[in-house]
Amino acid sequence: MTIERVPGEGTWEETTGSARAVAAGDRVLVAGTMPVHDDAVQGLGDPYEQTKAAFAHALAALKAFGLGADAVLRTRVYLTHVRDVDAAGRAHKELFDAAPPVMTMVVVSGFADSRVLVQVELEAFRELSERPEET
Repeated sequence: MTIERVPGEGTWEETTGSARAVAAGDRVLVAGTMPVHDDAVQGLGDPYEQTKAAFAHALAALKAFGLGADAVLRTRVYLTHVRDVDAAGRAHKELFDAAPPVMTMVVVSGFADSRVLVQVELEAFRELSERPEET
């Protein structure tokens, strides 16, 4: 099986020795993604906007494999406040309503950047043009 990796755009992946996304066979995993671009938090103080921005970054990583939102099987949404569940859920529905994945939403104590309210992860499926025959 071939494993493909997409490096991150920021310094986080480099300093921690991790990839933004990894594809192994028909599975594509996108790492925890925050609503941060060029060290600026997008949607500062707004969980709805942060959710949209975080998913936009995560979905951009899927594009490296030729995939979009319709290929997503599972999402995980991590929030720092239970009060943000509805806002994050609304953003999720807008992005994935056409092909809903399974979703897990969890409230955590915080993230590496205290300005961040939301972090997301994706798992996607890709068709492989050549699958080994089953024996």
